[in-house]
Amino acid sequence: MKSVLSLTVNGRRREDLVADNMLLIDYLRDVAGLTGTKQGCDGGECGACTVLVDDRPRLACSTLAHQAAGRRVETVEGLARNGRMSALQQAFHEKLGTQCGFCTPGMIMAAEALLRRDPDPSRDDIKAALAGNLCRCTGYVKIIDSVEAVAEAVR
Repeated sequence: MKSVLSLTVNGRRREDLVADNMLLIDYLRDVAGLTGTKQGCDGGECGACTVLVDDRPRLACSTLAHQAAGRRVETVEGLARNGRMSALQQAFHEKLGTQCGFCTPGMIMAAEALLRRDPDPSRDDIKAALAGNLCRCTGYVKIIDSVEAVAEAVR
């Protein structure tokens, strides 16, 4: 069955006819055309599909699209403003927090949730916030450095 899904995605109100069993990741990628959210493990174990739902990190691969009804969903595309990367996206670029880039959108969204909650987290807080996100290319040091750079800029 299908029903109308009403929600806000990256600040824009949307209403779409969506299958009741459609996953949020499929909705974002296939219906909304937002391909920044990556599908990694299909089981909620890697964090590549992390998006924000009402400012909280959520795994889009294990969330039904209709569970986001009436809520605010943000993807990595929604962080940029007027074609310019957010401070966090820029820090990942400058501090080399990206290798192949596959995990980067999920890492950025998990870090964004942390920084909204705590603009000046400790290194341990950053590690804890990113614990659900896996990266196969790095030793996580540059990823953590990227998040830390944004926190330091706030100080």
